[in-house]
Amino acid sequence: MTILKTSVAKKVAMAISGLFLVLFLLLHLAINMSLIYPGKETFEASVEFMATNPFIQIMQPILALGFIFHIAMGIYLEWQNRGKRSIKYVKNKANVSSSWASRNMIWTGLFVLFFLAVHLYNYFIPFKTQANPDHYALVTGLFKDPVYTLLYIIAFVLLGIHLSHGFQSAFQSLGTPREKCHKFLVCCGNIFAFVVAIGFSAIAVYFYFN
Repeated sequence: MTILKTSVAKKVAMAISGLFLVLFLLLHLAINMSLIYPGKETFEASVEFMATNPFIQIMQPILALGFIFHIAMGIYLEWQNRGKRSIKYVKNKANVSSSWASRNMIWTGLFVLFFLAVHLYNYFIPFKTQANPDHYALVTGLFKDPVYTLLYIIAFVLLGIHLSHGFQSAFQSLGTPREKCHKFLVCCGNIFAFVVAIGFSAIAVYFYFN
């Protein structure tokens, strides 16, 4: 696409797709929290709403495309950036000029992608193929598996690390004044990353031990 030929345009598109996924994470966390409180009936009602609402059904493929685009663009930009800089310089200066999260965005993103594939196999496919599935039992049952639960927690901790840099980076790519807003965006990004990592992980731990 001609509009994505410049590096600035690619970063803007990356930022928009990332913030779109941030909204999905907030909705997903809110629904998953209902597993604990109010409980099964509310969670089942939420899943039923998501499965039957026409707007949600339209948004699902858009979300999937947005995620694929975000991953593909992230890999492309990382490859492009590495080709433009000196290996020696990166090794000597990386720890000084950037955070661990920013230097490892591609790896945290790829691990989250790997977990998403596992999650889709364990939950989304049974949800779509089983007749009248018990969604609550399906989700909470997965958390009885120590391997899946550990993988789940690691994935969301790494996602939190990914978000701690990605959140503020997305707003900067969209033109937010760095001097005026950088500290505020970093703070907001860290809070959001913490909420996502701890929120999803706490749900897994709760059902593993209960």
